[in-house]
Amino acid sequence: MMSVNFFSPATPLSKIQHSRPPVALALARLSWIFALFIAGCAQVEGKATRHSLNPTYLQVRTTAYTHTEPGGSNNAIGSRLRFGSDVSSASADWSWLPVGTRFRVAETGRTYVIEDYGSALVGNKTVDLYMPNTAMMRAWGVKTVRIEILEWGSRPMSKMLLETRKKGETVRKMLSAMDREP
Repeated sequence: MMSVNFFSPATPLSKIQHSRPPVALALARLSWIFALFIAGCAQVEGKATRHSLNPTYLQVRTTAYTHTEPGGSNNAIGSRLRFGSDVSSASADWSWLPVGTRFRVAETGRTYVIEDYGSALVGNKTVDLYMPNTAMMRAWGVKTVRIEILEWGSRPMSKMLLETRKKGETVRKMLSAMDREP
């Protein structure tokens, strides 16, 4: 049975009882704490930002991957792989391009964000672009393209996410590379 708490307009807010169950209230508080933590960890490295006057350009080797490969249709940050929206998913060595790094491929004009990593990418300075099907993946092949860094991702966030996955050799290599760099 749901209880209704009546109060007069003069009742202080501290005296009003919340009707949410304790578990829901705790989950709501935890989600706010997590959101504030994420926002606090966000940082921009280097000079490139979305509206930078001095954009950063790189020539990078790119490959393509799809959801039918090992790893499935979820990325390393726990969300679904994306393609065709305003931003598409990409994978890289997080010790080189941290999670959250946004870039535009000059050849296609498509914007990607680093949300994933893969064992073949560690130490190779290669970016793996997500494609929604095998035909598009094969058509892309291997290309060296020019990318414009729109916004650098967060090294602290990359490190925090990787710390929970230390059992994998790929993760240990990325963490080791992050520890060697200033």
